[in-house]
Amino acid sequence: MTSAADVTADDRSSPGPEGPEVGWFVYGVVGAGTPVPQDLTGLDEGPVRTFTCGRVAAVATQIRVERPPGRGVDLLAYHSVLDALAQGDHPVLPVRFGAVVPDEVGIVEEFLAPDEAYFAELLESLAGRSQLMFQAVYDERRILSEIVESEPEIAELRALTKDLPEEAAYAERVRLGELVARAVEARREMDAAALLDEVLPMTDAHVLRPVSGVERVVDAAVLVHDQRRDQFENRLERLAEEHHERMRLRLMGPTAPYDFAGGV
Repeated sequence: MTSAADVTADDRSSPGPEGPEVGWFVYGVVGAGTPVPQDLTGLDEGPVRTFTCGRVAAVATQIRVERPPGRGVDLLAYHSVLDALAQGDHPVLPVRFGAVVPDEVGIVEEFLAPDEAYFAELLESLAGRSQLMFQAVYDERRILSEIVESEPEIAELRALTKDLPEEAAYAERVRLGELVARAVEARREMDAAALLDEVLPMTDAHVLRPVSGVERVVDAAVLVHDQRRDQFENRLERLAEEHHERMRLRLMGPTAPYDFAGGV
């Protein structure tokens, strides 16, 4: 097991708060020697430091542990650090939000050392790849208009209930809502499949997130090799142009590979 003497810490700034109530908030794991931006700060605007164990290093900030859990500002800082690291040329493994280790020795001996080989293999598998978020969203008016035009029963019920008071024709309104929901789901499945058939062959991995409501069509995290990034973005631009009248396509990132970090 690695000893405390093996800790290699970035000592560019002061160690932060002192006292028995402090700990180290761990953001993620990077390869040993990965450069970290000089001005990068994390929770409570504390300096970000690295601690090395063999081939990997933990990125962390010292914090006071007596704090309300899960604050929104803390979550924003967590994502800000990880996404800043993801902009570089080296991969980063996000650690689940809220991971706090008591001291520097614990970062190395308890967190890094037991899984050093696992972390190194995961980092190698992510090298040269970026996580992007791909979303497709319907123009709600356009998709509902399409459904009314193509579904006679929906058109009839809509005409019947359009000018009636809210309390009138209750059964017809319920039936109308059910038919519209079913029609939207059928179109979403068809449109999502067509989009993903175009997009997914250009990715190395993907995770589909659940969608609901009328507007959302696709919400996917994709892992794209950097050498195919331009080609991938060009294809999405073409698809966006083809479908712009009825849906909007969005591409966001790169972000840290939250969906492909193997549950670190």
